[in-house]
Amino acid sequence: MQEIELSTGIIEYEDTDGSGPIIVLQHGLLMDDSLWRHVVRELRTDYRCVVPTLPVGSHRQPMRADADLSFHGLAKLQAEFLEALDLREVTLVGNDLGVFQATAGEYPERLARLVITSCEAFENIPSGLPGHTITFAARLPGGLNFLAQPLRLRALRRLPLAFGLMTKRPIPHEITDAWLRPLLSKQEIRRDLLKYLRHSNKSDLLTAAERLRSFDRPALVVWAKEDRLMPPEHGRRLAALLPNARLKEITDSFTLIPLDQPDTLAHTIRQFIQDTP
Repeated sequence: MQEIELSTGIIEYEDTDGSGPIIVLQHGLLMDDSLWRHVVRELRTDYRCVVPTLPVGSHRQPMRADADLSFHGLAKLQAEFLEALDLREVTLVGNDLGVFQATAGEYPERLARLVITSCEAFENIPSGLPGHTITFAARLPGGLNFLAQPLRLRALRRLPLAFGLMTKRPIPHEITDAWLRPLLSKQEIRRDLLKYLRHSNKSDLLTAAERLRSFDRPALVVWAKEDRLMPPEHGRRLAALLPNARLKEITDSFTLIPLDQPDTLAHTIRQFIQDTP
């Protein structure tokens, strides 16, 4: 892992380097760069893959106490990350967390393409039982820590209020261990996550979707047909509102397509970039 210091604090990221076209991949809530490990393995031979660990609960280094980690604060942080590394003509790929839609709509200068995979969209925030549960806990003093601590028991992580509805297949324990360790052990990490949970709402997401109407560069929407958290209809709506978009629906997958169908997703991204030079 490499590090870069931004206005909010130190961001860790994976960078495969190389001279190929640049792909930046965004993970979801309570996840890190490892979400994309299988996809990166398939793409790194031809592309430079950059995967930051965002400060949304699984980051290992707390942000500054005054950091803006709201929905729009994170969108701005993503844009700052691209600028700090001087990444240009980027294919921005996102999953689960909807913030990258705001990055594309508000800070498109360094983007060449956009790939939206199953994620929060329109009014779907918080999304499903896991989203509503953690958002409710965030409103209560000590609620987030109270909700998180039982997840030390690995068996509980497959429950619907945890990761159970996000993948069709169990996520390896070593991966969820790494995702949850910072949240379980550091109060400052919980503080950072609370900022996002308490300062992100439907209005933010609806505004982000509306601004995508002005994103006229090539876009690809990849959605899980069986998704139980992110309605497949939202994928079709996003593809319809983007001026230059195509839609690909994936079978045998829930929200975390990078885990359920990494080879199919990697092939789809590769073909999209090749078709839109």
